[in-house]
Amino acid sequence: MSGLGKLLRSTAFRLLLAYLFVFTVFAFFTIGYVAWNARRVLDDQIVSTIEAEITGLSEQYRTGGIRRLVNVIERRASEPGASLYLVTTNAGERIAGNVAELPPGILSRPSPPSATSCIGEGPECQYRETPYGRTGETEAGAHRAIVRVFTLTGGFRLLVGRDVEERARLREVIRRAFGWSLLLVGVLGLLGGWFITRRVLKRVDDMTETTRTIMAGDLSGRLSVRGSGDEFDRLAQNLNAMLDRIGELMAGMKEVSDNIAHDLKTPLTRLRNKADEALRNARTPEELRAALDATIEESDNLIRIFNALLMIARLEAGNARETLADFDAAEVARGVAELYEAVAEEAGVPLEVAVDPDLPVHGNRELLGQAVANLLDNALKYGRPAEPGIAPRVGVEARRSGDRMTIAVADRGPGIPEAERGHVTERFVRLESARSRPGFGLGLSLAAAVARLHGGLLRLDDNAPGLRAVLELPLSPRPTGEVDTASAVRARGSSEGLEPAVRRP
Repeated sequence: MSGLGKLLRSTAFRLLLAYLFVFTVFAFFTIGYVAWNARRVLDDQIVSTIEAEITGLSEQYRTGGIRRLVNVIERRASEPGASLYLVTTNAGERIAGNVAELPPGILSRPSPPSATSCIGEGPECQYRETPYGRTGETEAGAHRAIVRVFTLTGGFRLLVGRDVEERARLREVIRRAFGWSLLLVGVLGLLGGWFITRRVLKRVDDMTETTRTIMAGDLSGRLSVRGSGDEFDRLAQNLNAMLDRIGELMAGMKEVSDNIAHDLKTPLTRLRNKADEALRNARTPEELRAALDATIEESDNLIRIFNALLMIARLEAGNARETLADFDAAEVARGVAELYEAVAEEAGVPLEVAVDPDLPVHGNRELLGQAVANLLDNALKYGRPAEPGIAPRVGVEARRSGDRMTIAVADRGPGIPEAERGHVTERFVRLESARSRPGFGLGLSLAAAVARLHGGLLRLDDNAPGLRAVLELPLSPRPTGEVDTASAVRARGSSEGLEPAVRRP
């Protein structure tokens, strides 16, 4: 398609044409209304002038009779101007004045002839617009005027009028101004439309070219932002944010694929070797049963890994939003802490719990419990002090902070270096110090995904010594009210059924 064709078929150009049409129609009616009102004002002024002159001439007639009236009219008729005067007898014979020709019937005041039109409103047509001829001119009906015929005592008729040539000139001026205005609006509108549409098409073409580059596989391409804050900048910013997110997901998929290939290779190899060893070396049913138990245990570990991966994928895709409801996060934190009291006592680690009452959250009770359980399980397993002389302790806190709430799990272990804290929430990421211990590097990933699902975040802070993992979530504006007993029992049962199959690095 040619450049002109693209220009004419663009949405911006069509919108501009529509606006130009609407503006032209509006201008047409506006100028027409102004012209109509200007004509009416001029007609009213002419009528007022005629009325004043008739009043004065009638007074002259009453004072000095027909002779004085004729003298006044002769004097006024000889002066240059637009005023018209005519005095006739009752039979229509001209006595004095500067009007030579009139349509038939004007002086006798019947209904207006076809050549005349009535001015004003009322039962009688006192003022008429009519053609006329001036005294001394050969061309009859060459002018038009508004006139009134007044009958004097004695049967004489007095016609007073005013030429409307000024009104015709004004109408012609308005007509020319209207024509030139429409022409100017049309030309400037088309030129402005061409200029604006070219600029719009330029930005659209730039965006199209960038999207083609991205579709070709180069996800590093971004739409240009000029900083004007217009709709194109807002669209480009949103699309760039979307591309950034897509790039992160693609990089995450690649990293997950690499990690899966690396981290699952060892358990799969171990599973195969155990099965092969059982086939070659097992001689008794007890040896075969032991080999099968070890195989089942390795299979369960693999199943837990894939379940955790599927759960994280569902959370990041937002597929768990249909299960969101209002619940009390304080009850969840207390329930999970109660479940781990026995584990903490067996491990010889004091467990301290401090939970504020009534922390309403809109989300998924089971998923939040799973996240808190993962953090608490990590703290108990990896939160032992690395230095002598420091007593082990794990604390669970749930606090209200303005319109948000936090659930914090703190330990006194070696912690996580600050440079690694943004990296350990990724899937299958484990620190070197944790690779010799059970785990797969998915616990913090799952907790971070749960926090994002609830509109919050997972924050890893220094506990000096140790690690403080904080789930920060927005509070629900709706009060939780009294917690239903059956719901609390179900939540406790769900928490008891949670087996944190994932480990913190």
